[in-house]
Amino acid sequence: MKITFLGTGTSIGVPVIACNCPVCKSSDPRDKRFRTSALINVDNQNIVIDCGPDFRFQMLKQNVEDIDAVIFTHEHRDHIAGLDDVRAFNYILNKNIPIYGSANVMEAIKTEFPYIFTETRYFGVPQLTIHEIDATEFSIGPTRILPVNVLHNKLPVFGYRIGGLTYITDASMIPDEEKHKIYGSEILVLNALRNSKHISHLSLSEALLLIEELKPARAYLTHISHFLGLHSEVEKKLPENVRLAYDNLIVEIP
Repeated sequence: MKITFLGTGTSIGVPVIACNCPVCKSSDPRDKRFRTSALINVDNQNIVIDCGPDFRFQMLKQNVEDIDAVIFTHEHRDHIAGLDDVRAFNYILNKNIPIYGSANVMEAIKTEFPYIFTETRYFGVPQLTIHEIDATEFSIGPTRILPVNVLHNKLPVFGYRIGGLTYITDASMIPDEEKHKIYGSEILVLNALRNSKHISHLSLSEALLLIEELKPARAYLTHISHFLGLHSEVEKKLPENVRLAYDNLIVEIP
């Protein structure tokens, strides 16, 4: 199994439009961040986690020629806005794309993309197979996936445990009763928005405390804003088993 970080940025990406801070003006490619998304290659399947507004660019950048499913963490626009672009896979591969998400996610998708769900649909709309999920384990082909309930301020969000990988983004808190799903992870992906506290996201210090508690073999931080600082400088301050994720990073998972 491997994870490709398609995007590691916050909802407005990095660089931020019209911003002249050192991070946004950095020439380091690791400081250029699309909206957060990941591609999981497991059991000869390509599973995308979240489908934000940069989805088309991310697929082209990684030369992805097929996907088997899209699973959503939650319904915010930076995680669903690229869904229309799955229609390219419909055309080329002549197949529907299965999507998985909570009832809230599916309701938001129907509101955001009403033309997909009308009885009389015009030619060219995305062809989807809808799978509404709850907190119980589900399968995509041979791959078993366990949702992890976390909170994004007061909004319920799903993280996902897939084998040795746990992927969590947009969390501000992980309930104690959900942490048992994360223990034993080879790789933990966790959001770390900035250095200072935020109402709906983990700060860097909060993320590091959780990593210390959950004890993955390795951890990667994602959903990063320009406020966190230059990639090269932040990396120097991290524990040995913690790294900043960056766009196009590929990590193999035992």
